[in-house]
Amino acid sequence: MGHACRAAGPRVRTGLERVLHERSDLIAGRRIGLVTSASAVTANVTPAADALGAVGALVALFAPEHGLAAHEADGVQVDSSIDARTGLPLYSLYGEIRRPTAAMLSGIDVLVFDIQDVGARFYTYIWTLSYVLEAAAEHSVPVIVLDRPNPINGLILEGPLLEPGYASFVGRYLLPLRHGMTIGELARMFDAEQELGADLTVVPMGGWQREMWYGRTGLPWVPPSPAMPRLETAIVYPGTCLLEGTNVSAGRGTATPFELIGAPWIDAYRLAAALNDLSLPGVRFRPATYIPWADKHAGMACQGVYLHVLDREAFRPLSAGLHLLSALRSLWPQAFEWLETSWEGRPPHFDLLIGNGWVRQWIDEGRSVDAIVAQWHGTLAQFDQQRQPYLLYDRDPLKEHACRGP
Repeated sequence: MGHACRAAGPRVRTGLERVLHERSDLIAGRRIGLVTSASAVTANVTPAADALGAVGALVALFAPEHGLAAHEADGVQVDSSIDARTGLPLYSLYGEIRRPTAAMLSGIDVLVFDIQDVGARFYTYIWTLSYVLEAAAEHSVPVIVLDRPNPINGLILEGPLLEPGYASFVGRYLLPLRHGMTIGELARMFDAEQELGADLTVVPMGGWQREMWYGRTGLPWVPPSPAMPRLETAIVYPGTCLLEGTNVSAGRGTATPFELIGAPWIDAYRLAAALNDLSLPGVRFRPATYIPWADKHAGMACQGVYLHVLDREAFRPLSAGLHLLSALRSLWPQAFEWLETSWEGRPPHFDLLIGNGWVRQWIDEGRSVDAIVAQWHGTLAQFDQQRQPYLLYDRDPLKEHACRGP
């Protein structure tokens, strides 16, 4: 039934496909600056730069964190250069400069933004978008955002809103951790709520509904960053990425980052038993041993757990991630540590990821995860109302429960 259901579903047309085949008037005769990376491809996996360059006058490239090829490790600054293949200026927006400058925008008639997001506030591509919108508004350069799916669907919201004092490049504006919006919808929201005044055009997708997971779109998955190899990674990422703020490995340096967590001092079977006893919806924890080849505990035997998501509709990654942290803090209080600072050298990295200082304090105090989660129910309802004017797509109640393909 699953395969038949997927075959019957609509194939999603991205904003890139639509501007190429339906709205080429938006780019015809204009000098284009393209903000993109390897994740932006056509349905037949032609890179956006190649596809747009074949029909328009591409004059400059801009790349976010991880670089144009999406191959640099997280947090590694990337230098601007000349793109060897096209000969175009390649401006890095994840080096000393994260906001396009007047010099970078000189000679550009329109900025086109096409990058695949993963649906979590601390994934930095949406904040590159925010800087692009700000700079474009300041320098009177129009922006076209080519929309792409939120791979973990556009219905489910999770987590606290970012609180004042915790803004960083993993969260600039007041979004919940799992925001349930596409990058085009976020562009509309950023422009209006921050009163940027950008000359913004969003090219919506065709055939996408809010309940869709990426596997139902018919689109190829191109890893948007080195540690995001597949959809299953994106599903757990909003919760297990929180381990990045601790001395526990989040699975970087393995084939399954964020699905696998551990440290040399963990007893895998004890941790798995404690977590499975909670009967968290949609997930089971398997004891696991691994040796990461990079990042935390590289070359050391780690024990931990592998998250098996059995029902992604019921699974709540943020709640599961907090239960993981609570169990680690409780079972190994002498070994478990929060990282004291972030890569921005400001509050603890966990606080920037979660968007506040109280969640870490409550875990240290031994308060229940249910009590923590209860704190953001009201703000999520308010955010859901706030985002409504900016949403571009409806849910499809007839298909929502009929199909639960990949």
